[in-house]
Amino acid sequence: MCGIVGLHLRTPDLYPRLGELLTGMLCEMSDRGSDSAGVAVYGDPRWSPPGRGSVSLLDVGDDRDGVATRVGAELGAEVEVAMIGDTFQLSADAGSETLLAAARAAYPGVLVAGFGADLAVLKGVGDPRTLTASWGLTDAQGWQGVGHTRMATESAVTPSGAHPYAVGPEQCLVHNGSFANHAAIRRELRAAGVHFDSENDTEVGARFVASRLAEGRDVETALKELCATFDGFYTLLVSNRDSFAVVRDAIACKPAVIAETPDWVAMGSEYRALSGLPGVEKAAIWEPEPEVVYAWTR
Repeated sequence: MCGIVGLHLRTPDLYPRLGELLTGMLCEMSDRGSDSAGVAVYGDPRWSPPGRGSVSLLDVGDDRDGVATRVGAELGAEVEVAMIGDTFQLSADAGSETLLAAARAAYPGVLVAGFGADLAVLKGVGDPRTLTASWGLTDAQGWQGVGHTRMATESAVTPSGAHPYAVGPEQCLVHNGSFANHAAIRRELRAAGVHFDSENDTEVGARFVASRLAEGRDVETALKELCATFDGFYTLLVSNRDSFAVVRDAIACKPAVIAETPDWVAMGSEYRALSGLPGVEKAAIWEPEPEVVYAWTR
């Protein structure tokens, strides 16, 4: 049992409240999983400055100045590093994938929490309320956020086992449930040259979706292919910089609720995660149908 939340804002007037709203949603799901938690925030200008590449790193084993110096030397350009809890949030006047390559050259084997324009990914082990306070999440801004509270069932309780899995540029996936055939699909992806950071079944789903998007599929097609390939019980929320999508397995075993107003679209594992959103009393609210992909674009 895990908790998923997601918020896609349609009106810029609400952008300054993204972190406040996302924090309330995530902490409401704390009793669905207190092993670890994580969020992906799109559009906070302090964490991922507009027009700059961004990379989120964990388990670096160095201080902020050392990271800036070593990655900057590999990049051949100045790198700014912000500390958000235990996350090293890097930004530079370079593409995110170029910055990521420099970070990996400077710190081989480093845990990459996420990368991409306008994206910061924060995750760690511990109670969601403690983690969100350490990140200062209530002060975050932006147009979209995704969060997850984890009750571990498939792999160790470590930062690499925490969600979100943000393994493609500007991409993010969170998951409630389990994939029964993840080991076989992992072997196929590894044979195709895909690298994994954990033994978590969710990472297999994230890598599968990222591989399909890299081949040119849109998110709806990628998720339909996932439904045809993966066995198990799941609710998934997949996002990138400009889209937000939800899908459930064929028997819709894992809970999910979607709410929509002219100002926002939100998803939670339970309605109580959405109950504090502005204007929710006037929202259209429904449970997503099995294997139907619900997607919105910014």
